[in-house]
Amino acid sequence: MSSTDADAVPVAVAPAKRPPINKYAFACALLASMNSVLLGYDISVMSGAQLFMKEDLKITDTQIEILAGIISIYSLLGSLMAGLTSDWLGRRYTMVLAAAIFFTGALLMGLAPNYAFLMAGRFVAGIGVGYALMIAPVYTAEVAPTSSRGFLTTFPEVFNNFGILLGYVSNFAFARLPVHLSWRAMFLVGAVPPVFLGFAVLAMPESPRWLVMRGRIEDARRVLLRTSDSPEEAEERLLDIKKVVGIPADATDADDVVAIVRANEAARGQGVWRELLINPSRPVRRMLVAGLGLMFIQQATGVDCVVMYSPRVFEKAGMKNRTNSLGASMAVGACKTFFIPIATLLLDRVGRRPLLLASGGGMAIFLFTLATSLLMLDRRPESEAKALGAVSIVAMLSFVASFASGLGPVAWVYCSEIYPLRLRAQAAAIGTGLNRLMGGATTMSFLSLSEAITIAGSFYLYACVAAAGWVFMYFFLPETMGQSLEDTGKLFGKDMDDGDTDDGAVVHHERKRSTELITQQ
Repeated sequence: MSSTDADAVPVAVAPAKRPPINKYAFACALLASMNSVLLGYDISVMSGAQLFMKEDLKITDTQIEILAGIISIYSLLGSLMAGLTSDWLGRRYTMVLAAAIFFTGALLMGLAPNYAFLMAGRFVAGIGVGYALMIAPVYTAEVAPTSSRGFLTTFPEVFNNFGILLGYVSNFAFARLPVHLSWRAMFLVGAVPPVFLGFAVLAMPESPRWLVMRGRIEDARRVLLRTSDSPEEAEERLLDIKKVVGIPADATDADDVVAIVRANEAARGQGVWRELLINPSRPVRRMLVAGLGLMFIQQATGVDCVVMYSPRVFEKAGMKNRTNSLGASMAVGACKTFFIPIATLLLDRVGRRPLLLASGGGMAIFLFTLATSLLMLDRRPESEAKALGAVSIVAMLSFVASFASGLGPVAWVYCSEIYPLRLRAQAAAIGTGLNRLMGGATTMSFLSLSEAITIAGSFYLYACVAAAGWVFMYFFLPETMGQSLEDTGKLFGKDMDDGDTDDGAVVHHERKRSTELITQQ
C-alpha cells in the first residue's frame, strides 16, 4: 500500500468526553429548584390532612375535593402572574416572592378556625405555588450550560417529589395527635421551608438572559463565565442571547444597553401575548401545540389524584386501618422520589423522546392494570381479595414510578427548552397554568367521578388519556437533546436563512426592530 493510500485511510476518532458538571450552575439549579418542595408538600399533605379535617370541621366529601383541588386552580393565577413578575423583577426575586407568599398561606391554613378561612389560606398558598412552579424550571434552563441542561432542569421535579415524600411523612408523624391538632400541625410544618428558601435564593445570581434583556451585558457575561463549561462557551452563549434579543453582534455594550432598553420599552405590555395567542408564526404555533399538549397530558392522566387520594385507594385495595393506609402512602412518595433519578441521569444520554415514550406507555399499561384489579375486587370472592389488593397496590406504585422516571420531570425540561427567549416566560406561564388547571380539574372531580363510574372506571378513563398521550408524543414532539436554547426553534420549522419559511418568526423580528432602534440614534 502506498503512502498516499495510507494517508487516505480514515483514523478512528475517540468520542468527545462529556465535560464535568459545572459546580456553580449545579448549586444555582439546586437552590432554585428547592422552591418546588412547596408544591409537592402541599399536594401530599392534603391526602392525610383531609381525613382529620373532615372529622374536625364536619365537612363533606364534596367540600374536601374542592379544597384539595382548588389550590391548583389558584396556582393558575400565580403562574400567569409569575410570567409578568419574572420579566419585571427578575427570576431571582420572583422566587423570593413565591416563598414569602407560600409561607403566609401555610400559616393561614394551619391556624384556620373554619372552612372559609381554610379556603382563604389555600388561595394564598396557591398563588405562591404557581409562582414557584413556573419560575424554577425557567431559571434553571437559563443558567445551565448546554451539556448538562437536561440533567439540571430535572431538579424542580426532583424536589417536587421530595416535597411529596415529606408531606406523606408529615401525615404519618402527626396522625396520632388529637384530631383538632393533627391536620393543623401538618399544614404549619409547611411554613418552615419557605423561610430558608427565601434567604437561600438571595445568594444566587440573576438569570443571564434576563440581565441581557435589561441591558446589563457585563453582569450577564460574569454570570455566564461562572455557569459555562469554558470561557469560549460563555461568549458563545452571550452571543446567542444577543442574537435572539435582536442586538447586532458587533455593537458595543453601550449600544446594546440603549437598544435593549428602548426595544423593551416599546414592546412592554404588548407584542408578546399577541405573538403567542393572536398572531403566532407557524413555528410558534407548533411549539405551543407541543408544550401545551405535554402539560395537558401530564396532569390529565390523574397522577395528582393518586397522590392526593392514595389513602382512599389503599383502603379500596383492602387496607382498612387509617394509620396503615397513611404509612403505605409513604411508598407512593418514595417511588416518586427514588425513580426520578432515572430521568435525571438519562436525559442528556438517551434524549427526551425515548424517556417520554417509555414513561407514557408504562403509565397506560399500569393504569389499565390498576383499574382492572380494582374492578375485579368488587366481583370476585373474598378469598381472592388479598391477591387482587396486592396487584392493585403494585400497579399503582408502578404507575407512579413510570411517571416519575419520564413524563413527570421531562415535561418540565422539554417545555423550558422549546420557546424563544422573548416568549419564554409568558409561554412557560401559560403551560404551567394549563398544567395546574388540569391538576385542579382531576383532583376536584375524582371523588365525584368515582361515585359516578366507580374508582375502577376513573382509572380506566385515565388509562385511555395516557394511551392517547403516547400517540401525541410520538407524532408531535421532536428531540431537543444537544440543542442550545436559541436553536431549538429550528426543530419546529424555523429556518433562520429563509424569511418565508420562518413565517415572521420571533428572532428575525427582534433583530430587525433593535437594528432600527440603533440606526435612529
